[in-house]
Amino acid sequence: MRRKIPSTQAMAVFESAARHQSFTKAAQEMAVTQSAVCRQVAALEEFLGLKLFRRTKRGVRLTEAGVSYSHQVGQRLDEIERDALHLMSRDGHGDTLELGVMPTFATRWLLPRLRSFLEAHPGVTVNLRPRTRPFLFEETNLDATLYAGQASWPGTEGVFLMRESMVAVASPELIGHDRKLTPTELLAYPLLQQSTRPYVWRQWFASFGMQVQNDLVGTQLELFSMLTQAAIVGMGVALIPRFLIEDELRRGLLVVAVDHDYLSTHSYYLIYPERTSERPLLRLFQDWLEEQAKAYRLPSGLG
Repeated sequence: MRRKIPSTQAMAVFESAARHQSFTKAAQEMAVTQSAVCRQVAALEEFLGLKLFRRTKRGVRLTEAGVSYSHQVGQRLDEIERDALHLMSRDGHGDTLELGVMPTFATRWLLPRLRSFLEAHPGVTVNLRPRTRPFLFEETNLDATLYAGQASWPGTEGVFLMRESMVAVASPELIGHDRKLTPTELLAYPLLQQSTRPYVWRQWFASFGMQVQNDLVGTQLELFSMLTQAAIVGMGVALIPRFLIEDELRRGLLVVAVDHDYLSTHSYYLIYPERTSERPLLRLFQDWLEEQAKAYRLPSGLG
């Protein structure tokens, strides 16, 4: 049975007109006449049996159906463009892994190691897409994702990589170059807060058997990279996984404020949908990733 698919040219013209809320600007972008835009949109509306635009004295406005359809069409056209660009870049050869990543983890831990994987597997491409929260694989083109948290996503498999050991760090200019603080002394300094983990300082103090006031107070930043930079410039003390700041500690940009490695509730996993679990490239990447993570497993069965 023939697919009921509208003209891709009509969809591209509609997406441009919807994005600009203007047939004139769409015509300029698509290098066609305004009447050609009108014909393409009219043909698409006739095909769908729905009005996508309302004509007003000031121009055109999307209908409710037009707003919804424009978002869907825009996403599909982006996917088609990505597929075409990828095929062109690979000249039709090789294999690609689309990987969701937490930005700081990718920048500080994965990327410095990824070259070894690519060199061992010529022709393979690994594309990194930022993801900081759980999502449905069916709504993306991702093959897998690296995630810190729980591995129990419906319809997926999770491969444990390592636990997260966090340390309280600060600029040596803020607390002194050779000074180690007690948890109580730490309270004299601003606490930098991670907005996606609002209770992490409370959990850290609880690991000492302490309950303190104002443990939720402080500048809120979403990413570990932001927390790292804020701590370096002396804005306060930050709780950051040790493996993300190895370079800053080695260079003396940051120092450990309290001698205490806190095992957070987060573990790092490679997560992928069950339907892709037997894909050869994913298996290769998983084996390599587990080998890389071995050095960061904690002793005594804690990792």
